[in-house]
Amino acid sequence: MAQKQNALDAFLARKSEIDTALERLQALSNDHFNAHPDEINWGHVGDLGHYAELLKQITDSAFNEGEHAE
Repeated sequence: MAQKQNALDAFLARKSEIDTALERLQALSNDHFNAHPDEINWGHVGDLGHYAELLKQITDSAFNEGEHAE
């Protein structure tokens, strides 16, 4: 029983890490990733493309899509 509780505690700690990261990302997105319209360049586009690709890897894994499809 203790191992099961330890696993649950570890799971909830990891979930909390993810929730915090998602909240921070949402806040950054709401602020347009700290980019100002007059300063947008292709580097900003590349950065967002990189973030999107990393998030796609996560969502593909979480939802069994893309290369993780069954």
